[in-house]
Amino acid sequence: MPTIAIVGAGPQLGLAIARTYGTHGYDVALIARNRAKLEGLAEELATEGITAAAFPADVLDRTALTQALQDAAAHFGGIDVLEYSPVGGFDSTVLTTPAATEPADVQHEMEFQLYGAIAATRAALPAMREAGAGTLLFTTGAGSVDPVPQVANVNAAAAALRNWVLNLHKELEGTGVQAAHVGIDVSIGTPAVPGFPTAKPEEISPVYWELHTTRRDQAELVFSL
Repeated sequence: MPTIAIVGAGPQLGLAIARTYGTHGYDVALIARNRAKLEGLAEELATEGITAAAFPADVLDRTALTQALQDAAAHFGGIDVLEYSPVGGFDSTVLTTPAATEPADVQHEMEFQLYGAIAATRAALPAMREAGAGTLLFTTGAGSVDPVPQVANVNAAAAALRNWVLNLHKELEGTGVQAAHVGIDVSIGTPAVPGFPTAKPEEISPVYWELHTTRRDQAELVFSL
């Protein structure tokens, strides 16, 4: 069975992506910090007939993240799709405007978004290149494309990740491996900002399937309403 590894597998978008791929016959490797939550999600997917397993790791611990992906590949016999979308909590993320940003404010976000994505890619890509097939998908907020002053430090790191993914897409052209960036220009599930558009996770998750199947030449997709 083909397998998708979801890094940052949360109860909203991560679970929706798992369901989208699971209904197409994919096994699901769930990777995030909280083992209990991951195992709960795996059990929930199992009741829906989707095979899933938990591989706890913090994306800030690149050795642990690499090991989790290696364990997932060993457990399922490989990783066909990697989706990277860790979500920081307000307990770990300090939001800054451009003028108020200190280097340290961006450094944490770079570790979380860009460096974690690079580590995950280095763990999954070699086998994909050898097979001549695979998909690497990376998620940010749409502030990576059109930044917002209130979250300047987060947007800066997201823009760095976006830049790296678009470049990776260019490098992998002709290899059979797809790399693409997904920018989400909505609140997911519940409104985060008054007046800002909101979409359900299951409205967003199909684009991840499309980038893997029918839009393999596309380097970027921005989801908006």
